[in-house]
Amino acid sequence: MKLTAVTKRLAGLGGGKWEVHLKARQLAESGADVVEMTIGEPDVQTPEELVATAIQAMQAGRTGYSDGRGEAGLRAALAETYSASRGRAFSADNILCFPGTQTALYAVLQGVAEAGDEVLVGDPMYATYEGVVRASGADMVPVPLRPEAGFRIQASDIAARLTPRSRAILLTTPHNPTGAILTARDLQEIGQLALQHDLWIISDEVYEHLIFEGSDFVSPLSDPALADRVIAVSSISKSHAAPGFRSGWCVGPADFCTALLPVSETMLFGNQPFIADMTEKAIRDGSPVAAGMAARFAARADLLAQRLHAETALRVHRPEAGMFALIDVSATGMDGEAYAWDLLDHGVAVMPGSAFGDGLRDWVRVALTIDDGDFTTALDRITAHAARNKRSIA
Repeated sequence: MKLTAVTKRLAGLGGGKWEVHLKARQLAESGADVVEMTIGEPDVQTPEELVATAIQAMQAGRTGYSDGRGEAGLRAALAETYSASRGRAFSADNILCFPGTQTALYAVLQGVAEAGDEVLVGDPMYATYEGVVRASGADMVPVPLRPEAGFRIQASDIAARLTPRSRAILLTTPHNPTGAILTARDLQEIGQLALQHDLWIISDEVYEHLIFEGSDFVSPLSDPALADRVIAVSSISKSHAAPGFRSGWCVGPADFCTALLPVSETMLFGNQPFIADMTEKAIRDGSPVAAGMAARFAARADLLAQRLHAETALRVHRPEAGMFALIDVSATGMDGEAYAWDLLDHGVAVMPGSAFGDGLRDWVRVALTIDDGDFTTALDRITAHAARNKRSIA
């Protein structure tokens, strides 16, 4: 049977990147003792008051069709929150609601790029970015994120890769998988490029509320000079420990949101009203769990660095935010893929850096979201593995 071009463009960009994780899950289900450090699930349950709000909304009959833009109360809450946090006015017309950040990204890329266009994306990147770009028909142009620059995308590296086909820059701040946060100066320089070359800026800000102490978050939405070309996406998945509820949104120019609405409606025609009610409460009340998660993840990142730097030749990139840390495994003589499979044989599952782009071939990503006891067990196994590997190399 004949398949469409999009299936060919996305071939190899799906579950194959999670092969180590899937194997680890199979081993665990068969009784093997494996500590999973692969996926960034929040380490707390969704707050009870949010679950109760969703249940009450369902019991009240909030289970019918929804407004294609998103429920009015939720869009109003988002507009008020973004106006307060970004320092300029937003209205409900600047908001479209989606089932999660992933769907928002997919729709936004459909609205800004198509066949023949190019979208610039930092490498390393979140595992689905290449897919959402290629699904639009556009080509992805990787921009290296250099460790010596703190893995923050540099305007000069973007500029060196601009062509007449360039249409958008896809940013992640705070970044997954590196935990880097773009500075106000970084964003100013990137914004100038966007203005000079008539580019869209798409900003994935899902980790905004998981900032570690001593770091600050800045959004390109805050710059009024970029108001007609910045689209931000986010959700309650991380901030409110609610990934399974699939509730996200995009914030951008009102004209863009109106133009994108038919794309959104063709995909899903509205979110679930009871989830919208829950999300409205989450946005209006703020998160009761984000600060605790950020503190725990930062402490685990510090412990990871302290132990590996003291006991092994492995080197840790300390994140500024988010749920993950990176380990440079080049001292083992293995690349990240080989290291991840070898470490799995010793009871710890981590993600090969290559799942996130060519720039991390000698790295692995570890989740900071497992409980402290399992985290300590994983560190013991990683250091023991490193000692055995050192002896075998010698």
